[in-house]
Amino acid sequence: MAPSTVDLLFLTFNCAKALINTAVFANHLEVAFGQNATDLPDLVVLSLQEVAPLSYAFIGDYFLRPYFERFDTAINQAASQHVSKHGTADPASTTERATQRKHYELMKSKNVGYTAILLFARDPSRIRNVKEAEVGFGAADMGNKGAVGLRTVYDAGESGTTEMTFVATHLAAMEWNLPRRNANWASIMRCMTFGDPLPLLEMMRGGHSTSQDNDDTEGEGAGLLQGERDQPDADALQKQLHDMSLFKPTAHLFVGGDLNYRISTTSPPPGAAFPSLDADSDNYYPKFFELDQLTRERAAGRTLHGMTEAPVKFPPTYKYDVLESRGKEEDEMDPVPWKFAPHRYPSWTDRILYLDLPSWASSGQSGRRMTVRAYDALPLMRTSDHRPVFLRIEAHILSSSDLTPPADLVTTSTDPRVRLPTELDPEAWERRVAARRRELFVGWSMLLWSTKEGVSVLAAVLLASLGGYWVYRSS
Repeated sequence: MAPSTVDLLFLTFNCAKALINTAVFANHLEVAFGQNATDLPDLVVLSLQEVAPLSYAFIGDYFLRPYFERFDTAINQAASQHVSKHGTADPASTTERATQRKHYELMKSKNVGYTAILLFARDPSRIRNVKEAEVGFGAADMGNKGAVGLRTVYDAGESGTTEMTFVATHLAAMEWNLPRRNANWASIMRCMTFGDPLPLLEMMRGGHSTSQDNDDTEGEGAGLLQGERDQPDADALQKQLHDMSLFKPTAHLFVGGDLNYRISTTSPPPGAAFPSLDADSDNYYPKFFELDQLTRERAAGRTLHGMTEAPVKFPPTYKYDVLESRGKEEDEMDPVPWKFAPHRYPSWTDRILYLDLPSWASSGQSGRRMTVRAYDALPLMRTSDHRPVFLRIEAHILSSSDLTPPADLVTTSTDPRVRLPTELDPEAWERRVAARRRELFVGWSMLLWSTKEGVSVLAAVLLASLGGYWVYRSS
């Protein structure tokens, strides 16, 4: 029987600019695969922040390959371990073959500065028409903070196809920077488009009448008729704009990353009460989640418009100080000893949200909603002060006609799939191209002057120049 849903695991992790320990990450991810499930997910999407040192991240491509390859290896290792334990492989395959098999293919990787997104699929033939989008909202629109998105069509065979949008982001840091975080989200809504909106916006503003180009011998009436034929349909153009936006009505949307929302707008004073993982403590951590900025800002309509989040039952995901083990020799698989960093209130900074099925798609079917299998945090990695967070969810395979909003909702609904919360920025693509040039300049400058590789390149260039000069003077 053909599947009626896409089984998705979306994971977000702030890597702290370090290469991951592949074996440790694989063990943690194996736990995620097995939480409330025995089958492997169809898709795995990774939202990575601070994925590599800034110079590597700004240059990208070759310099990020070792970082992405470790995640590729870890995901396939975790899948092999899961298959070996749960017996979900082909019955004809042996344990050895299951261990050697590559369960997931990396379909697309994309980064904007520090922030990257990786899309993995169990069956590559089901992935079609992958599109990209990006926005930087760091200094000079560069990607030291930013968001990157992928949109793809998932082909489920006889069950049909469904379109899915995935966004990885890293919003402004620091407790007091709440307005900036909301502004970052507004930038994502305005500037993240899966296509350049400028031509469409220009058509909406001025039309494409070509009557002035007609030969005068055709007469005034002919010119008017030609102008009417070339006048663009405003409704059709508006639909095209909406379809290239973040909130395409016929696509599922998932947003995850280091959103950086805290539980306070100030740093903790000495002796401040911190969340505890002890259920018997007066400071048991669920009590502190009542102060969560993201929950409050969403309720006030100032951020993550229209998005849904599964209940948060896990402890704060930031900020951890990794402690040195004492006495015995460390095993890399042992739990990492930690304490909360005293200069930051522990907070749920790492989150994943999604657009649930709209009311018009679930009406008549008992309020059908996406099925969340798990929403949890993984154990702390030694190389980061954040805990990874994952969402396991089943996205329904619905036709475009099922997801298209009815015409009578256009003037009344506040759903972002019906009416965009903000206008699209017509100059966003042009600014991003300019910012990318700045990133390359800054990245190469940092690499040449502040890394061993860069110093080696400069030394080689200098020696070659001196050698050439000596040969020139000697001839």
